[in-house]
Amino acid sequence: MSEQAPRKTSTARARASRKPESRLAMVRRARRINRELAELYPYAHPELDFENPFQLLVATVLSAQTTDLRVNQTTPALFAAYPTPEDLAAADPEELEQILRPTGFFRAKARALLGLSAALRDTFGGEVPGRLEDLVTLPGVGRKTANVVLGNAFGVPGLTVDTHFQRLVHRFGWTTAKEPEKIEQDVMAIFPKSEWTMVSHRLIFHGRRMCHARRPACGVCPIAPLCPSYGEGETDPEKAKKLLKYEMAGGPGQRLKPPPEFPGKAAPPLEVE
Repeated sequence: MSEQAPRKTSTARARASRKPESRLAMVRRARRINRELAELYPYAHPELDFENPFQLLVATVLSAQTTDLRVNQTTPALFAAYPTPEDLAAADPEELEQILRPTGFFRAKARALLGLSAALRDTFGGEVPGRLEDLVTLPGVGRKTANVVLGNAFGVPGLTVDTHFQRLVHRFGWTTAKEPEKIEQDVMAIFPKSEWTMVSHRLIFHGRRMCHARRPACGVCPIAPLCPSYGEGETDPEKAKKLLKYEMAGGPGQRLKPPPEFPGKAAPPLEVE
């Protein structure tokens, strides 16, 4: 007796019956999604606390394999002890590791910070360079980190292709590419250059708050009608509402010093054991 084929859900049937989308239609839909996200998150911003390009560069390097919140809870002590590249380059490795311990992978991160600080001191006169080709020569700095610094410290437009960004552009059908640089190129071609930095902030905000990796809150998502992946997550509005995070759920954000327009609460400082 042959096994009965699994029944398709209504969402799966709707996807199967959809006609292929033209390039023009995809671009129009993508730009509309961006406009909708701009209305949903008019306060979207980088979620790392920083006061200058050096602090943003260091914080972004530390954000690998941890949350922005944990970085923000760690950097006050770090920058109090080592406020400049020269200070950080001369740091005792073991003392630096102890400060960085809460961020995870603290030994590797300490080596990266010592190396990039020495490079800033010796090659760039103690200043963070404002060009991508210079930034990526620093230890621990790739295109993603460079674009974060350029876009938010120097006003140079760029896309931050992190895990949230990659997940959402695939769900939205903006690209099928897997390599970060190809994803970056594909999405850059969809939007005007002036929008690149804010597109990144909006997608990352949406990924952290609503369009989660495991259970996206589809039932309360305002761009659901524009999303070809609607139905991957919880579609019941009441159940979906319970999946919201950070200020969308009435909780604190990730910054200890959020911008004035941020509607959520400031994050708490690191608890000292």
